[in-house]
Amino acid sequence: MSIATINPATGQLLKSFDPLPDNQVDAAIARAVDGFAALRRTTFAQRAGWLTRAADLLDAERDDIGRLMTTEMGKTYASAKAEAAKCAAACRFYAANAERFLADEPADAAAVGATKAYVRYQPLGPVLAVMPWNFPLWQVLRFAAPALMAGNVGLLKHASNVPQTALYLDELFRRAGFPAGSFQTLLIGSKTVDRILTDPRVRAATLTGSEGAGRAVGRTAGQELKKVVLELGGSDPFVVMPSADLDRAAETATTARCQNNGQSCIAAKRFIVHTDVYDAFAEAFVARMSALRVGDPMAADTDVGPLATEQGRADVEELVADAVAQGAWVPCGGQQPDEAGWWYPPTVVTELTPQMRMWSEEVFGPVAGLYRVSSYEEAIEVANGTSFGLGSNAWTRDPEEQERFATDLDAGSVFVNGMTTSFPELPFGGVKNSGHGRELSALGIREFCNIKTVWVGSGTASAGAGAHSE
Repeated sequence: MSIATINPATGQLLKSFDPLPDNQVDAAIARAVDGFAALRRTTFAQRAGWLTRAADLLDAERDDIGRLMTTEMGKTYASAKAEAAKCAAACRFYAANAERFLADEPADAAAVGATKAYVRYQPLGPVLAVMPWNFPLWQVLRFAAPALMAGNVGLLKHASNVPQTALYLDELFRRAGFPAGSFQTLLIGSKTVDRILTDPRVRAATLTGSEGAGRAVGRTAGQELKKVVLELGGSDPFVVMPSADLDRAAETATTARCQNNGQSCIAAKRFIVHTDVYDAFAEAFVARMSALRVGDPMAADTDVGPLATEQGRADVEELVADAVAQGAWVPCGGQQPDEAGWWYPPTVVTELTPQMRMWSEEVFGPVAGLYRVSSYEEAIEVANGTSFGLGSNAWTRDPEEQERFATDLDAGSVFVNGMTTSFPELPFGGVKNSGHGRELSALGIREFCNIKTVWVGSGTASAGAGAHSE
């Protein structure tokens, strides 16, 4: 794919960029090494000041960066501005909490024969971040804010269809005051990723993207013995039980499926409904999905804009067509409009069977699969019957069922009676083919730290040091 801004609402090429040649990539890595040497010597207070300044810039420039994101990948202007605001909030969260998250943790010194023993968190160095287009600001900031506060530096390889957003990020941290080399955008193709990751100066990597991309980066990181965090795809279940508030569930289901034009890893995609309330939920859900307005993403009354890429729209079409060809029913949507741009309407597909691709594959667009189940046990079986395990929703007012879902749903997060989302205060990530490692919260900032054991003896006696080895 070329590195270019193509307006998904029209298919028009607006701006293209040449990828960085190898010598400029090498120079950027060298700047990152120098930047790390400078940043790691700064105090938490200094880094917090710069990160707070970055938050101030995001707030001040929310309209402009929102317009840019909408132009590059088609999300509604309202959601783009909300994304910028969320990024600013995350910056302030880590500016306020990083020092506490990374404070030395004392251990029981007497138990280990020491006068003092503790755990210290120290930054690793330059980290390569391979990021997707669907939340082009948020995906990067949720890595960059904790990484910079820990004293790491970032090298960003962003998706090739959001180059101007990527360049904005390159300038954001420089303008905020971070030392030169602390964060750099590299306009490169995916074939250059291995070359960077195998460079000994680059210490770790984080990737948010497809399962295939995660396997490729994970394979190289494994060969190089480098730390990697992977946040990959998801096919999140949204389970509705008889005690649920059906109106709230249907309303939230509509938002959960169509947020970001349906292009979110943690969007609810498989709606698993108990037979006792299936018909009532399906009627309410289909009505709400049908009422969503598809149109100009810059318009205030638009609910769903275009998909980000022509290939993405084709992938969604293929999955729906495959289901229909094998007997699925489409009570709303399912027809691509005959107009320029990469549009696809909010769609509900029912009567799904395991032979259909939609049963096991992630649908990255505003298409919901609706499943009927007859018991809690069957709901769990269908919900967990996927290779993914990112997020999950359960709707029930039964306290015992709520506790069972929290335990039984095989996912990185379980949201009961509310939409799955990410918060700076809570860890974010998945299990199974949805990846490993965590972003956000205290766990996220520690992912790219050397978790160092420090043991201090009295210097006057052996204190049992040789009593047991390893």
